[in-house]
Amino acid sequence: MFSLPRVGAKIQAIQAIRAIQAQISCQSRLAVAKRKREGPVYGVTNVKGGRAQLGEPLVLGELGAAGDVATRAHYADAAYYTKTYASRKLDVGYYARLAERTRGPILEYGAGNGRILVPMAETGVEVVGVDLSAEMLGALAKRAKSLPDSVRRRISWKRGDMRTLRLRRKFPLVLATFNTVLHLYERRDIERFFARVHEHLSPRGRFVFDFSVPHGEDLVFDPDRSYGAPPIRHPTTGQITRYAERFEYDLMRQIMLIQMEFRPGRGDAWSVPLTHRQFFPAEMEALLHYNGFTDIRFTADFTDRPPSNTSDTLVVTCRSRRTKPPASKPAAKKPARKKPARKKPRRSPKNST
Repeated sequence: MFSLPRVGAKIQAIQAIRAIQAQISCQSRLAVAKRKREGPVYGVTNVKGGRAQLGEPLVLGELGAAGDVATRAHYADAAYYTKTYASRKLDVGYYARLAERTRGPILEYGAGNGRILVPMAETGVEVVGVDLSAEMLGALAKRAKSLPDSVRRRISWKRGDMRTLRLRRKFPLVLATFNTVLHLYERRDIERFFARVHEHLSPRGRFVFDFSVPHGEDLVFDPDRSYGAPPIRHPTTGQITRYAERFEYDLMRQIMLIQMEFRPGRGDAWSVPLTHRQFFPAEMEALLHYNGFTDIRFTADFTDRPPSNTSDTLVVTCRSRRTKPPASKPAAKKPARKKPARKKPRRSPKNST
């Protein structure tokens, strides 16, 4: 039998739980009503010529494969991407300093519009960029035309899948910048990419990449709730556009879906999906170790500081165990000195009997 105080505490706990359930139910109904009132937000399959091509509403379970729409859509509108990340400078400075110390040539996976590639080339090194997005590489080509000849001659790029593309060159520094590795969703994707990195690393070369650290509170957002931001003038449409984001996390696959919602003053609303694989630090260290990397080191937020629980981005530096340094020539052997032959002791003749 419960004592009276314990019974009272139990009743209060039940009432509190029911109040929370009612609040969640109310919020969910309000979110549904808001979506009905404002009209549907369709998933965008592409952005071309300044117009969003709309598809069906997005379902996380159908996304999260390398090269699918949630991998490509965010990069299809190069003008919007360029404007959105123009103020991101910490990683640019970090990789430019690294390039200057390395002296090139450098291979950058996820080169995109050249946000990091061009500043690295401006330090005086050759940089080769790889990216899957034709739109982003188109923006890089346009930017390259305005560069001084001395810089333009040091940059080149290739469109291709980072899991399969072979350049048949070696580099002392291979980079995967700005969350590029978060587009590797399955173990096989990661293994294939790491195999390409091994192929392109020169002896004693380094592989350096960064990725956002998943924090627990970022994985439990209500997918029915949109998180609004101030209106923007969309650089592609030219319209004042309301902007919001939704987050949904697939616990078993460790994939985060970010839906970027755009509601212009005129025309249909659309949502641009972006999926990121969520890697935890110890998980990443194990993947690197078992895929042939050594000297693995983590630093925090584009500094030389060790990571902490408040770090937002991890920068990883490692080397390949598979690329052996060239064997040095063996030293000439000195001719062995002949040892003098040992004299056998003379036997005394036996006495005859």
